[in-house]
Amino acid sequence: MKPIVSIIIPCYKTEKTLSETLQSVLDQNFNEWEALIINDGSPDAIEDIALNWVKKDSRFKYFSKQNEGLAKTRNYGIAKALGEYILPLDSDNLVAKDFIKDAIQILDSNTTIGVVHGHAEYFGERSGLWKVDPFELNKILIGNYIDACVIYRKELWLKIGGYDEKMPFQGHEDWDFWISLGTIDVKFHHLNKVTFYYFVAYNSMIRSFSPEMLLANKDYLVKKHSFLIHNSYKYYYRLHAKFSQKPILFLFKIIIKKYFYKQ
Repeated sequence: MKPIVSIIIPCYKTEKTLSETLQSVLDQNFNEWEALIINDGSPDAIEDIALNWVKKDSRFKYFSKQNEGLAKTRNYGIAKALGEYILPLDSDNLVAKDFIKDAIQILDSNTTIGVVHGHAEYFGERSGLWKVDPFELNKILIGNYIDACVIYRKELWLKIGGYDEKMPFQGHEDWDFWISLGTIDVKFHHLNKVTFYYFVAYNSMIRSFSPEMLLANKDYLVKKHSFLIHNSYKYYYRLHAKFSQKPILFLFKIIIKKYFYKQ
């Protein structure tokens, strides 16, 4: 039977967390899935762990390739996916038991919705709720606040050309992906509940970013989405003008600070 949703799990140096991630997939209150475990040239025991899970359940599928980074690895997996819907899942995060079931019900019942996402709960070196706001294009232009762990229609990935593989540094592909979906007016549906569990580690990719790396990626995004950036500036200018008579220079400083210095 063809799966309804394809779960894309890139793996690199995550042998300590992969099994728990895959168990959260197996525990779903939804059965019509496939999970593509993609070894991105990892030097650890990822392959042995993955193959053991393939033996447990044929819905797990294993692929191995040379190390190319997160964007190319996600695109590699999605290109092979059979499902109508895509769930990108990092190999150290966990999926809430009802997330797939809830998201598919929403997507199947309303064809105008393209993406379903919700809140997260931290675990690892941090605990507590990560309260994720609903999607708003002007807000996502300022900074990313939505993780990769959402469920969306595969046709949208095709429409925008997948995850951008040309960013200066790996780590902000999701941010660009949401902006790109916003350019084609994709509708996001926000579930007001925890949909996944986010692992926090001291050596995560984002924590390794220097200010120079962050600025390089932001500069890349500003140039790529310059039309939206200019429109967003107009939006904030008009909003500011409506409620205040302060000089435009003050507003300009606020916008620049948000775009280039807020992490």
